[in-house]
Amino acid sequence: MEAGADDDRSELRRISGEAAVLGGAAYAILMQVSHPGVGQGVADHSDFAQRPLDRLRATLTFVYTMAVGTPEEVDRVSRAVRAAHARVRGPGYDARDPELQVWVAATLYEGGLRLYETALGPLPPERREAAYRQAAVYATALGCPADRWPATRADFERYWTGAVAALRPGEAARGIARDLFHPRNPLLVPPVRVQRFLAAGLLPAHVRDGLGLPWGPRSQRRFDRLVAVVRAVYPRLPRRVRTAPMALCMWDMRRRAARGPRPRRRTPHRPAA
Repeated sequence: MEAGADDDRSELRRISGEAAVLGGAAYAILMQVSHPGVGQGVADHSDFAQRPLDRLRATLTFVYTMAVGTPEEVDRVSRAVRAAHARVRGPGYDARDPELQVWVAATLYEGGLRLYETALGPLPPERREAAYRQAAVYATALGCPADRWPATRADFERYWTGAVAALRPGEAARGIARDLFHPRNPLLVPPVRVQRFLAAGLLPAHVRDGLGLPWGPRSQRRFDRLVAVVRAVYPRLPRRVRTAPMALCMWDMRRRAARGPRPRRRTPHRPAA
């Protein structure tokens, strides 16, 4: 039996496994990079503009493994993420900074819970608190000391309110948003348009404005209608359909782990002009 089916990650598993949570992918990214330390680190070190699907797969692998992976898988993925982040440092930022680790983990938790409750309705208070406690694994897996994760859901809400109010997207965040919403692969244009619309509707107004995403009453009405449709239709879908993305991602992760690391592609030499 997979870890998470009957252990202390059960609520995190239920939330993370819902396909509806994927609707908040761009929202979570933009919230993360609107923090200046995260935004500059991503701008300086990430290649997601060139490899958006690889970046998405890496993020989903992290989120799903933390929720349903075996202890060995959790350890392997955590070590890989920490090793990658150890190289992400520069003037004014370091991916090993607990402040940045808590913020990234917070966006994963808050975004997942928000999209889950949008599609399936509010969780009872006791399940909300359990899901919050279990989500601490996002922070500790990134290398954050356990005591830096807010102790209770109420503590988290105070932290989140203050952190969101302080967000001021800079040029790095705006550049990331431009890259994110203008994919080079034409096949990605339709889903990216959906993600842009959802992100704009979910973002706090001052963050949305700071990123230069247009929004108005007509957009809000369209967003509200979409939410109403999702609430009416999504819960009626078979659970195996709703959890298919998680199952596929975990299958892919295990297939890759069994195959072993592939040689890194070498960048062709470009002669000087």
